[in-house]
Amino acid sequence: MPSRYRDELVSRCAGQLIVTIDAVDPCLCVYPLPEWELIEAKLRELPSLREETRRLQRLLIGNAVDVELDGSGRFLVPPRLRAHAGLDKHAMLVGVLNKFQLWNEDAWNALADADLAAIKQPGALPDDLRDLIL
Repeated sequence: MPSRYRDELVSRCAGQLIVTIDAVDPCLCVYPLPEWELIEAKLRELPSLREETRRLQRLLIGNAVDVELDGSGRFLVPPRLRAHAGLDKHAMLVGVLNKFQLWNEDAWNALADADLAAIKQPGALPDDLRDLIL
């Protein structure tokens, strides 16, 4: 974990994190424990008889693993989660609002290039999103 986030994570959640798969992108999501608890509460409120709800709960909660930052700010990602995201020696940790995403570096670079190209296309952004760009 980069040092600029480490102190905040230690103070907010004693370095306790949850790592799970991303339900959309081929990466892992790393949540500080308080943020994960909010996600769990939202998932709990969804109608349990809907197959989509059960599928999402199985994917996110069924793959969730508790990890803790060590004294050097590192955490161990279990092999099955590393395999899911294709993590090897070169990984990217990307801050995304309330969580981090952990990507295979090549996959992240390809996605970032594709996203940048797509957003530059005329009409690619609706007006409400265009207004958010600084």
